[in-house]
Formats: sequence, C-alpha cells, structure tokens
Amino acid sequence: MALTVANPVLQTVKLIFSFFLSYPLAGLLKRIPDNRPHLKNFFCLSIGVFYLVGLFDLWVGLRTVLISSIGVYSIAKFLRGSPYMPWIGFVFLMGHMSINHIMRQRLNDPSTIDITGAQMVLVMKLSAFCWNVADGVLPEDHLSDFQKDRRLKELPSLLDYFGYVFFFPSLMIGPAFDFAEYRRWLDTTMFDIPKSVDPAKKPPTRRKRKIPRSGTPAMIKLVTGFSWLLLFIWLSTWFSPESLLGDSFVSHNFLVRLLFLHMVGITARAKYYGVWMMTEGACILSGLGFNGVDPATGKVSWDRLQNIRPMGMETAQNTKAYLDNWNINTSKWLRNYVYLRVTPRGKKPGFGATLATFTTSAFWHGFYPGYYLSFVLASFIQAAAKNVRRNIRPFFLDPKTQAPLPSKKWYDLASWLTTQLTFNFAVCPFLVLGFHESITAWSRVYFYAIIHTAVALAFFSSPGKKWLRKTLEKRNAKAGVVAPAYSSSSSSSGRGRGRSSISDEKTSSTTAQCAMETMALLGENLNRPSSRAESTDSQSRSPMLGISGDPQGELDEALEEFKKEMESRVGGGAFSATGLRDSLRGEARKRAV
Repeated sequence: MALTVANPVLQTVKLIFSFFLSYPLAGLLKRIPDNRPHLKNFFCLSIGVFYLVGLFDLWVGLRTVLISSIGVYSIAKFLRGSPYMPWIGFVFLMGHMSINHIMRQRLNDPSTIDITGAQMVLVMKLSAFCWNVADGVLPEDHLSDFQKDRRLKELPSLLDYFGYVFFFPSLMIGPAFDFAEYRRWLDTTMFDIPKSVDPAKKPPTRRKRKIPRSGTPAMIKLVTGFSWLLLFIWLSTWFSPESLLGDSFVSHNFLVRLLFLHMVGITARAKYYGVWMMTEGACILSGLGFNGVDPATGKVSWDRLQNIRPMGMETAQNTKAYLDNWNINTSKWLRNYVYLRVTPRGKKPGFGATLATFTTSAFWHGFYPGYYLSFVLASFIQAAAKNVRRNIRPFFLDPKTQAPLPSKKWYDLASWLTTQLTFNFAVCPFLVLGFHESITAWSRVYFYAIIHTAVALAFFSSPGKKWLRKTLEKRNAKAGVVAPAYSSSSSSSGRGRGRSSISDEKTSSTTAQCAMETMALLGENLNRPSSRAESTDSQSRSPMLGISGDPQGELDEALEEFKKEMESRVGGGAFSATGLRDSLRGEARKRAV
C-alpha cells in the first residue's frame, strides 16, 4: 500500500514525515472552535491536497481522488431513490481502482507514481457512503440498528463531503470510517456524555470545547508505532521477502528455514503495525478516535478507529483470533457493506454472501497472483482449524464445567505454534506477489502448511471424525454428562443434522423417493429465523478479510439449498416421475401427428 515517487528511499522518508506532521496539524485541527465546522472542513481539505501535491507531487493521485469522489457524489445525488444506486457506486469505485491496480502491476516500476494505497482506503469510505445514503430513504423497519446509526437522510454539503474525503490523518493509508462518524465529530455530537456518567467523572476538556483531552493516548500510539517501524527497518536488513528467493536461503536446514520464514512474517507485519498505529494516533489527537466513556470509571475509550492489535496477532492460537486482530476496519467494511448487503432482507447470509465477500476482498487488494494464492489457502486453513477446534479442543476441557484441564496448556502451545507457522506460510505469496516466486518460496519449505492442512481436511472427511466424536461421547458419559459436548446431531452453530423425513404422497415413483432420500442427506435442517440485521450466528460466521468464518457450514448450506430445489422439482414438478412420463408421452404424440 506504499506510495512511490522517483526515489523509493525519499518516498519512505516523506511518508514517515507525513505521519509525524499529522500530529501538530491534528492538534491545530482540534483547536478550531466547535462552532466553526466549515473551518474544520476547509483545514482538512487544504492539508489533504497539500499532502498529495505539495509533499508527494502526486498530481495524478489528486486527479484519482477527485474522479472517485465527484463520481460517487454525483451517483448518490442523481440516483438516490434507485435501489441500484449503491451497487452502481460500488462498481464505479472498484472499476476505477482496478484500472489503477492493473496499471501498477503492468508497469512494476518503483520509479512510477502509485496512488492505489490511498485509493483502497477511499473505496471503503465512498462505497459505505453510497450505502448510507441509500439507507436514508428506506423505512425504519427495513433497517438494522447499524444501518439506522450510519444512514444519511440528506446528502451532505460539498464542503462537508470533501472534508471527509481529504481528512488528512488517514488520507494515505487509513484508517477508514463512515461519514456519519465524521459528521458527529464535526458537529461534536460524538462527544455528548450520557446522563448515566457521574458529572464528577466526565473527561477533562480544554476551555469550552467538548472534545476530551487526547494528547496522552495519541502520543502512546505515536511512540509505539514508531518503535515498530524502527524494528521493521532493523529486521528488514536480514529478513526481507526477497531473501526467501535467494540462493543462501536453501543452504540452511528445514528448521532454520521455518524460523527464517517466521521472521520474514514478523518483519512484514511490523511495518503495518507501525504505520497503522501512527495514523491512528493522529486521528485520536484530532478527536475522531473517541469511542465513549465508561460510566463507572469515567475512562475514555479511544479505539474507534483501531486497525491493528499487534499482541493479539502475535499470540493468536487460532485462525479467527489471527484474522480478527488484523486490518480490523477492512473486515468491518467487508462485513457491513458487502457480506450483509448481498443478502436479501429477511434471509440469513450464506455461501453466496461469503463468495461475494471473498471476491471483493481479493479484487480490492489487486491482481497479483500471490494475493489469490494466499486467500485460497487461507480458506482451506480456516476449514481445517474449525474442525480441530470443534473435535479436538473439547478433550482438553472438563466435561462438566468446560474449565481448562492442566493439559490444555500444551494444546494452547501447539495451537499457537501451528497458527503462527501456518499463516506465515500462507501470507508468503502476499509478500513476493508473483506466481512463480510464490511457488518457489513455498517449495523451499516443502509446502508444509499445504500438506498438513490437506491431511487435516482428509482426516475430518474420513471415519476418523466419527471416531473422535464417539470417543468424546464415551468420555462425557463416563463423567456423568447427559448431553454430550459435541455429537453428530449438533454443531457449534446449533443446527440439527440428520435425515429429513420425506412424504411419499407427492410421488408414486420409488426411484424418485430414493433420489429425495439421497438429496436429504446432503444438507441440514435450517429452521431458525433470520433477518437482515446481523445475528450472533452471522457474526461468528461472517468472513474475516473475505475468508469465511465457517467454510464447512456454508458449504453444507449451499448443498441444502440445492437439495431443497431438487426436492421441490422431484416432488411434483418437471422432474417428477409422473411429470417426466407425461412429458415424454406428449412429445411422442406430437411426433406421431
């Protein structure tokens, strides 16, 4: 996501300098009187343009931002009442960015200008803007709580809109946020203190301003982020992605190569930890990171725009924890503005929604083959990890209380090591980008993550899975637990699994009955109510960065939908035995005539 200018080293220095410069400028922005929102907008717009043109000489970048922002505002204004408006805006933004992605990939020259990083952030902000405008014309009962909170009943003024587009602390690499949040920051309603908070515990402010003091949390982010950047600069001397393709890498034994690959992953992540924390700190200093006050303690939360949790990443023991702590705002955007939006109102998101989210996430990143290798492998890894957690983890918990047994520390250690080594392997193509380079890097560590993922998936598709479940049931029964922790009739999402009863009143054909029975075994009974609002189940299964939270369950649901469609046809439609017989007789009569 880095921007490039004539000298890559100079570019890096300028980019880091812009992060530092954002802090005093954010301090000035915060001190503009609360009753002068137009001055705040003008300040954001002016500094944003200065960054692009004055600091980076990105005239092409300014043109790109203007094309996307003016195009989206026009679409929202003139097609506001159309149900297709947000989709048109989404396609326009993604198409515009895809052109730049392809141009960047074809040139592959560090001396050329690249605005795609900033454009990726803009796509998130403006596609969300289209949906927020569309939600503004819908009835209340058609909206979830989240949609009600972010909807825009009226189009904002052009000055407010461009202040949002050019908000300088997050212009280059994020974080992204919705216009409703910007507007509440602008008119300071974001900082209204609930009546439940004791007046004596209200956060301190300066003079008559409503924005609480945020210097300390902002400086903590700045220092922490810069420390990560220094670590990246130091480690990149030895652990760059290019080193995986060098001749010296193959001279080491397998264990050293594993360690080396792990260090390459840490080095790459350190860069993102650094830049995302530094930009988040500038947003906090401006006040936009405000996320409420604890009524009991009066402590202010500043994590509204948090995009990364480094310790959560590095200590993650499973795929969900790993992905939940990475690029948080992008995951929110994909969930709220793709995954839930492609799902018709009154329906529960399923396989189709996940596929659309996966495709969007991949295209949003670009078209390097390495991106797609990483995404596809990560989906298989997620499926294998789900099975491990559901079928093996219960053996390390007390059957009655579900409290961790002393042996669980070894399970946790193995889970952490497996998760870290597996994902360092999976994201390797994300770093080397090319297909040939990705396969070469993987082959030098003998495709270990692909092999153990395939073995795990094969095992859980074999009778071994039933054996694990029966063993667990016997263990639970021995402990006096009536309801087993995991049985063949339940899953983590609470769906019943079993053969659907089939009435033979709709068909007189034994063959058709057999076909219906067979199709019934392919899926599950999905009788739970669902809504457009995000349920607990959809939250747990919603994709993380486009990677399904429950690949196995969603594939089962896709098969269930197929089964129901076939049942409806076999039960009396065109594909029933009687219907087929009558159809053939009719065709024979026509030919005879």
